[in-house]
Amino acid sequence: MGHGDGRGRIVSSVDADDTGTRILHVDMDAFYAAVEVLDDPGLRGLPLIIGAPDGRSVVSSASYEARRYGVRAAMPVSQALRLCPTARVVPPHFHRYQEVSKQVMAIFESFTPLVEPLSVDEAFLDVQGVRRLWGSPSRIAELIRERVLDEVGITCSVGVAATKHVAKMASTIAKPDGMLVVSGPDTLGFLAPRPVRSMWGVGPKAAEALEARGIRTVQDVRDAPREMLDRAVGVALSGRLTQLAMGEDPRAVDTERVEKSIGHEETFDTDVRDREFLRAELLRLADRVAARLRRADWETATVAIKIRFDDFRTLSRSVTLSEPTAVGQRIGEAAQNLFEQIERRDPIRLVGVRAENLRPAGGGGLGLWDDDEGWRKVEGAVDEAVARFGSATISRARHIGRADGRGAAQHPKARGLD
Repeated sequence: MGHGDGRGRIVSSVDADDTGTRILHVDMDAFYAAVEVLDDPGLRGLPLIIGAPDGRSVVSSASYEARRYGVRAAMPVSQALRLCPTARVVPPHFHRYQEVSKQVMAIFESFTPLVEPLSVDEAFLDVQGVRRLWGSPSRIAELIRERVLDEVGITCSVGVAATKHVAKMASTIAKPDGMLVVSGPDTLGFLAPRPVRSMWGVGPKAAEALEARGIRTVQDVRDAPREMLDRAVGVALSGRLTQLAMGEDPRAVDTERVEKSIGHEETFDTDVRDREFLRAELLRLADRVAARLRRADWETATVAIKIRFDDFRTLSRSVTLSEPTAVGQRIGEAAQNLFEQIERRDPIRLVGVRAENLRPAGGGGLGLWDDDEGWRKVEGAVDEAVARFGSATISRARHIGRADGRGAAQHPKARGLD
């Protein structure tokens, strides 16, 4: 979910100059909320918060009506409700979002085979090779907007530009329900006044480091000595920012882009101190991650955990494995070892496990001895049972009966290896 609330949007006219453009960035407007309105029109126009209604979860998304009160993604629902007391809290329906996403992506692919999905609600398109068929890039953008609205029933915003970076910035500025075209000759002028925080790859810490040195706009990045940028954000990022500030972005639309990571996390009903319970929860989440890896025929080379304490401070730790794996036991052991390295013992609100640095399964082959052979067979049998009987029938013994209010193991949808 973007942080904009729709105020101050800039859009192009239908006859905007799209000279030198070839890339579209299409972004659904408040996608989760839009799908909920699609399924329940009575929600239209209301401030909506997509999240669990217990107040301890975080906001997954919010309608523009709620965003105008300051509601943002990843904000605790309790805080969001203080900002917008009249908001309606709607639980997320992720399977439904995936269904609608497939409809939207199919529309994109009907215009060009060069589609790079970034998430369920956004994608890059390279339309250079289909201009004779559909028209100019701006015309294609308008056709896509019309079809998404007519066939799916939700709105999207489109940035049209010469590069991926500028197209993504343009779609953000055009939200909601708009199109912004940045021609090749206008690229440098468009970029110059934009906040440095809007640049791709500049997170909160990098933004603070740049702003502390007076670098607040893209023009400031151009004017800053390279040594200053290196000290602020490191040599690698400063080099990328220098390129992007000059409108240079050699990245092509990648139709074979794969999911960068797979993860699951759980927010507890009450803050937890019990270390053994937390270790078991990490293993349960690792099993869920591993099951998804196996379904997608991937393995992970890196395991990461996320721990959020009762004061909302969040820590992340990761480790690179000696061999890539899709075995839940191995991922869980790595997650537990990372957890033991965290010295802080305050009550914990949330834990998460994530598989990163993914690669096709079996790419590294097996050695003379397979230490995970036993677990591989067990988890393969579990996969077969889940496929036949459903996830609710399968669970590790240690997770059975953990309905003590300390975590999601009590919830039927969070049981076992789902």
